[in-house]
Amino acid sequence: MAESARQRWLLLAVVSAGLLLITLDNSILYAALPTLVEELGASSAQSLWIINAYPVVMAGLLLGSGTLGDRVGHRRMFLTGLAVFGVASLAAALSPTPEALIAARAFLAVGAAAMMPATLALIRVTFADERERNVAIAVWGSLAIVGSALGPIVSGLLLQSFWWGSVFLVNVPVVVVALVATLVLAPGGGADPGKHWDLVSSLLALVALVGLVFAIKETAKATPSPVAAGVALVAATGGWAFARRQRRLPDPLLDFAIFRNPAFLAGVLAAGFSMFAVAGLQLITTQRFQLVEGFTPLRAGVLVAAVALGALPTAVAGGATLHRIGLLPIVAGGLALSTVGTVLVLLHFDSSMPLLVTGLLVAGAGLGAAMSVASSAIMGNVPVRRAGMASSVEEVSYEFGSLVAVALLGSLLSAVYSATVRLPPGTPEEARDSLDAALAVAGESADGGALVAAASEAFDGAYGAVVLVVAGVLAVGTVATGVLLRRHGPGSALSGPASH
Repeated sequence: MAESARQRWLLLAVVSAGLLLITLDNSILYAALPTLVEELGASSAQSLWIINAYPVVMAGLLLGSGTLGDRVGHRRMFLTGLAVFGVASLAAALSPTPEALIAARAFLAVGAAAMMPATLALIRVTFADERERNVAIAVWGSLAIVGSALGPIVSGLLLQSFWWGSVFLVNVPVVVVALVATLVLAPGGGADPGKHWDLVSSLLALVALVGLVFAIKETAKATPSPVAAGVALVAATGGWAFARRQRRLPDPLLDFAIFRNPAFLAGVLAAGFSMFAVAGLQLITTQRFQLVEGFTPLRAGVLVAAVALGALPTAVAGGATLHRIGLLPIVAGGLALSTVGTVLVLLHFDSSMPLLVTGLLVAGAGLGAAMSVASSAIMGNVPVRRAGMASSVEEVSYEFGSLVAVALLGSLLSAVYSATVRLPPGTPEEARDSLDAALAVAGESADGGALVAAASEAFDGAYGAVVLVVAGVLAVGTVATGVLLRRHGPGSALSGPASH
């Protein structure tokens, strides 16, 4: 039994390493983006797609890959995903152009989409004891935050000594070790070859999610593109066709009945709201402090790591005490605390570094608590045979929250800057496109000080507006999860009807 317990926790370490890679690559380019733009000559649109190609493609494929894992086995899916991820990391590191890097990032997403649901599904089928499983899932969830926070730090460290491709090359040795360890530790079996997997449904989900994100991105521009309406229509049509097809399939990619469980739905919402806040705060804060304050990528990465530092203790504590405290105080209370922290960031980002760091720590503490038990709420409210489906839904909520943050908040930051910047007379209009462009123009001007001051002031205004949006979204999440979990206070059972 001791050996069995040791194997379980070693397997948790292996699948957590896979998750760490996935989340690391979600954020590793936040601090590296200014370097990438300079080295590859990427435009502002290309730079957003270099970041977005990864979460967009991953979110579109997650539903299909989780259910495919139920059919072919989650061990096989995890191993396949690792191999693809390793090859794609090499391709990304050696990309000669922005277009090649965008394609490599999309290929990375294919490997991540195969791996990610398998990590949580393997935990679900390996840890039979509920308390043990809650702790394991809390560790898993905390590593999602750690990976997201480590991304900017790792890229900052690597960029001090190596070329930009090293931020992808670092994945390869971890992939090799994880492949060997998975072959030794992961349980075989669990496949259900008789279970139908529907490729058409997976493609429809991809169309709906990619279309929705693209529509959000286009709508949030300073001058909304007329393409946005057409893309939104495509997304809506894809979503309608997907939902209609699921109702007709004996083994649907997504059984919408699982959302009738309030705790399951609250977990999905908490995961999405939390990752929206984490990704949004990291993306805009690393950019602001590099471009306005002159921070190095490493220093900016260390700053936003305060979110992870605040999240780690509450994430582990949430999983360990969930059976006594219940979902309501941890999920809704965590989101409320993160709202307070985000407001602190909003009030002090340009005036007090200690109070800014305090705000990031408080926001991280709330998000860590909410995210750690959101996973337990999702996985504890479905039967084992739906483990792949449930983990896919959870991963979609995480990735969708992250990619909407990048698409919406990144575009909103640029739109507010472009609309509010007051360019000195005679300044080329291209300085209105972004702060990067304004700094480049100022560098070529004999007297660029006035332009730098005007552009920095406008960017700070845009930063404040975006942080306010993040705080508002977290407040909405607090209310929504509070209502859904009103019967899941201290002493309440984790599982509801959907788990039986």
